Amino acid sequence: MKPGFSPRGGGGGRGGFGGWGRGGDRGGRGGFRGGRGGGFKSPGGDGGFRGRGGGRGTPRGRGGRGGGRGGFRGGKKVTVEPHRHEGVFICRGKEDALVTKNMVIGESVYGEKRISVEEGESKTEYRAWNPFRSKLAAAILGGVDQIHIKPGAKVMYLGAASGTTVSHVSDIVGPEGLVYAVEFSHRSGRDLLNVAKKRTNIIPIIEDARHPHKYRMLVGMVDVIFADVAQPDQTRIVAINAHNFLKNGGHFVISIKANCIDSTAAPEAVFASEVKKMSAENMKPQEQLTLEPYERDHAVVVGVYRPPPKQKK
Repeated sequence: MKPGFSPRGGGGGRGGFGGWGRGGDRGGRGGFRGGRGGGFKSPGGDGGFRGRGGGRGTPRGRGGRGGGRGGFRGGKKVTVEPHRHEGVFICRGKEDALVTKNMVIGESVYGEKRISVEEGESKTEYRAWNPFRSKLAAAILGGVDQIHIKPGAKVMYLGAASGTTVSHVSDIVGPEGLVYAVEFSHRSGRDLLNVAKKRTNIIPIIEDARHPHKYRMLVGMVDVIFADVAQPDQTRIVAINAHNFLKNGGHFVISIKANCIDSTAAPEAVFASEVKKMSAENMKPQEQLTLEPYERDHAVVVGVYRPPPKQKK
């Protein structure tokens, strides 16, 4: 294994984002401890993050639409703290939740809960970020070292689906940033277009990510590529987009679903072979993290594209 690259397993099977080992959310003070299965449990019955239904990637209906009663209410007892990832926040109250600052005040995107916090004269609204419906939120709560998505960044998002996670990325990068959201499915694309209508920093692209030349006139150079495409050739898809749009020294964050690539092999073997493919494309992996307990047999790999040569002393 290359120095500086750290695959991590287990993500937090015992206790979700509690403070055991490297699995928990190392950005906060303790906090975030679920039951033995982890995750946002709500004392309010069907509140919290185990609501109805779910979207793409929602395991066994756990991920719902932000829940019904209970859980995420405003008031004086709620405080919001910055997470160590810039642009991401932790809402601490009766129960803790990952949140982003709502760019379109008064609007929910997928039925998620919102909370207003008074800061002096002004009110700031935050949106709950459900880790059962977002690989990026699951990675943050799993303790990923870097996501490289921050205020002002230009992000290419491959596999944007209906715009659930894209909307939170839009919150993080803010009005100074941009999200190029690429989605092949026209059905999901309709939802994505509706999200983009209210969020001026999202540029929706309804195209096949395998053919970046079809949208090269729409996209400038980007700082980060985030990919959640769940295709057998997904590393190649990310690589051809990186060659076209990712700055040298830019970063990539790839969500890998093992059984989409090879359902007969062990997940660890699939992740290792994908990492090897990345290295062949000038993509240097720096970190690997499983997404337990939010997603089964998923991993996120974070790395740098065409890193600058090290200066000899």
